[in-house]
Amino acid sequence: MNTPINKPGHKGLGHVFKAFGYSMKGLKAAIKYEEAFRQELILLIILLPLGLWLGNDGVERALLVGSLLLVLIVELINSAIEAVVDRVGIEQHELSGRAKDIGSAAVFLALMNVLLIWGLVLWGHFCS
Repeated sequence: MNTPINKPGHKGLGHVFKAFGYSMKGLKAAIKYEEAFRQELILLIILLPLGLWLGNDGVERALLVGSLLLVLIVELINSAIEAVVDRVGIEQHELSGRAKDIGSAAVFLALMNVLLIWGLVLWGHFCS
């Protein structure tokens, strides 16, 4: 069994600050290099206030806003998968294509989740 490697200097509150810095670096990279992430971020900026306004209660607001945040989370994971696959090699490989396709499918499902949640909440508001 492998023994975990302890990283020196990455304990306690210092670890939290380091992790935060890495997270901000990742968000900046996604904004700079990932067109789909930028588009989905714009969608969030537009729809977030609308979701907070349309939600009748905390649960509806959480569903509307949370579904939008989920798209960004899944897009970040998809972008990370694509970056790793591209880093490994430029040659075509079935598994590389499959990994990218599966990541793309995850983003698609997250977007369908937004449509479903927003559709159901709006249906309840305007068709009841």
